[in-house]
Amino acid sequence: MQELEQNAFLLHARPYKEHQIIAEFITEQQGKVSAITYTGNSVKSSKKALLQPFIPLKVAFKGQRSLKTITLLEATAKSWHLTGNYLFSGFYLNELQNKLLDELLPMPNIFQQYQQSLTQLAEQQPIEPILRNFERHLLDELGYSIDFSLAFACSTPNCHYVPEQGLVVEQLNLRLPRYSVEHLQAIAQNELADEHVLQTYKRLMREVFHHLLDGKPLNSRKLFIKRD
Repeated sequence: MQELEQNAFLLHARPYKEHQIIAEFITEQQGKVSAITYTGNSVKSSKKALLQPFIPLKVAFKGQRSLKTITLLEATAKSWHLTGNYLFSGFYLNELQNKLLDELLPMPNIFQQYQQSLTQLAEQQPIEPILRNFERHLLDELGYSIDFSLAFACSTPNCHYVPEQGLVVEQLNLRLPRYSVEHLQAIAQNELADEHVLQTYKRLMREVFHHLLDGKPLNSRKLFIKRD
């Protein structure tokens, strides 16, 4: 049986046994794939050079188990050049996918959105809209879309977000963050020019992903803190 060749990006790589690496990829046709490869003992190993983030790759795997073996690994273009907060943003997108995507579940829309996000980061477009847009697409693909309809029917100036429920009308007995209804309406319509709307959007997404990640911190966020 001919092995499937597909486009991919590395999300994360870690040492395994001697001269071996386990790598997690986001692939165009199979979603997230974990695979093992032998890198050799050379410092200038060609595989080590390719197992870096943000390089467009062509890959193929073999194996019946969830941990595959890499049979093809080659670059299809030069790496996206990201620096500073744009680089940290790329790491953030990688970490979200690596921690939240299930193995071998096709996510072609996420792959395309990720490619688009890397292009925008490399062009140094405004970071916040890029990250919020990707997060929203990721939530949609994971089945956790936020229903903003309450923001247009709400009689109170603010709403809360409750995990497993979504947006709810502001209640005095709920000691939860409050989100401006006006800002939520703007977010729903993707009107993100206002800085305050973006701040609300960031707080909301942080709360949503905090729940999905079971409260576990993201290493990529620490990079922004150190830089600040």
